Amino acid sequence: MSAPLPGRPSEDPHIPVLIDAILRECSPVSGVWLDGTLGAGGYTRALLAAGAERVIGIDRDPLALEMAAGWAADHGDRLRLVAGTFSDLDSLAGEALDGVVLDLGVSSMQLDQPERGFSFQKDGPLDMRMSQSGPSAADLVNTADEGVLADILYHYGEERASRRIAHAIAAARSVEPITTTARLAEIVARCLPRPKPGQSHPATRSFQAIRIAVNTEFSELAEGLAAAERALKPGGLLAVVTFHSLEDRIVKRFFQLASGHEANANRYAPAKADTTARFDLVTRKPVAPDEDEIARNPRARSAKLRVARRTAAPAQAIDPADLGVPQIRPKGRR
Repeated sequence: MSAPLPGRPSEDPHIPVLIDAILRECSPVSGVWLDGTLGAGGYTRALLAAGAERVIGIDRDPLALEMAAGWAADHGDRLRLVAGTFSDLDSLAGEALDGVVLDLGVSSMQLDQPERGFSFQKDGPLDMRMSQSGPSAADLVNTADEGVLADILYHYGEERASRRIAHAIAAARSVEPITTTARLAEIVARCLPRPKPGQSHPATRSFQAIRIAVNTEFSELAEGLAAAERALKPGGLLAVVTFHSLEDRIVKRFFQLASGHEANANRYAPAKADTTARFDLVTRKPVAPDEDEIARNPRARSAKLRVARRTAAPAQAIDPADLGVPQIRPKGRR
């Protein structure tokens, strides 16, 4: 992708990850679909081209909707754009759906804009807000209790040095507020060994964790999966693309529980009262990108696709804890 203009993402089309696999596993595409993470519109346009009668595109990022206005008119009444989060997709759709696709995590166009503060590749304000509203990453980093920061880094980023990094952040902010991505990356990098060739930047896990916390991504995911269950017609398809193990674990667990394939981890636990399958698994194992796709789009390397088909069983309430969503307990503010 070419470099974006200042304040704007690249005009080059976003490469939708695993789109060929989605269209293959969900074939034939028809009826009304919802793209819960519109972004640059790659999935939405592919669904429309593949035969969807209509697509509802949802995004919490105002810039994504602003960009989509430039091409949405080409599809007339077949496309409806909605501002909001996919955790509310059933109410935002306002109708039963034949398919839902969710492409999780941060979008390429957000990563490519230094002023959005998602990446440390180029210095920018420490922001990370997908919705461009509410508390920012700088607010979190500069005000959260040191113990809460450590828990966020450990549970959301699987960062083993979470306590050391949180302590370093607390020490640095006591001298001067941390306001840029470069400054935060520098603080984190000093706490960890120099990476070997081929290893990711030392701050990668910490930035992931803080971004997830700022955007409440795990709770949004749990609520979004439940909303999709409520919205889908019998026979409707739910396709979810994840980009790291924590996301995939939540989606895998949801599909296990909803399809009645929950592992019997504790034989002494009481039997579940109702194990009626609300979904049938379409992909028994996650679908990964092939070498050609990774060569075209290196950001697809860690992607996994899971697909399931809705049954006629009534939707059930979901406890995020049952999906393994990490629970971070507030310990006060400084």
